[in-house]
Amino acid sequence: MVQRFEGRVAVITGGSSGIGLATARRLASEGAKVVIGDISAEAGEAAADEVGGLFVQADVTDADQVEALFQTTVDQFGSVDVAFNNAGISPPEDDSILTTGIDAWEKVQKVNLTSVYLCCKAVLPHMRRQGKGSIINTASFVAVMGAATSQISYTASKGGVLAMSRELGVQFARENIRVNALCPGPVNTPLLKELFAKDPERAARRLVHVPVGRFAEPEEIAGAVAFLASDDASFITASQFLVDGGISGAYVTPL
Repeated sequence: MVQRFEGRVAVITGGSSGIGLATARRLASEGAKVVIGDISAEAGEAAADEVGGLFVQADVTDADQVEALFQTTVDQFGSVDVAFNNAGISPPEDDSILTTGIDAWEKVQKVNLTSVYLCCKAVLPHMRRQGKGSIINTASFVAVMGAATSQISYTASKGGVLAMSRELGVQFARENIRVNALCPGPVNTPLLKELFAKDPERAARRLVHVPVGRFAEPEEIAGAVAFLASDDASFITASQFLVDGGISGAYVTPL
């Protein structure tokens, strides 16, 4: 594996499973020192141990804990070169706007959107001091498309992540800090499997719209994160980086 991240430090929130864990493995394999930020101590410790990194327990909706995550990283390793702000939720009570209550709406907004705001706010001063950095925020293909099988707060939160990432990418471009929104299609993660296990019909309705005929594997999304985080993407900022198996480009899918 090419060592594109030798001597660099990456912080990954939601790094104990799914896309976060796959990305931790990928960046570590390319030489990065990886810091796992996660609310789950047991899973977070296991992930950090696996990749030879550091675990910092953090509730990403708490500003003080987010500040501590990035400060601890700098204190331990001297820099934060990559921030993959990836933590998110998609609870079953987030559904149609007609049935989703305000508590469910606010919970999803807080975890999916406010956390990204807090992470960017906390890491940007460190990156400005360094004079460089790459921030990748996990949005979604639903940030650019509509769905009749709605998760209204999830969709709105990811649209917010996309818009915020675009603005930050423009604002800090001349300080050599790149900010991009990763927009995955459906991915075989514990989150998706749990959601679709409860509603096979919803899974089938979504799968038919994927031109490649399957959902993504976490490792495929991790490869996109590694690209965006690396110098290979040095001219890419303020982008919506779609990794969706062709969903957003399809009018009719193959038989």
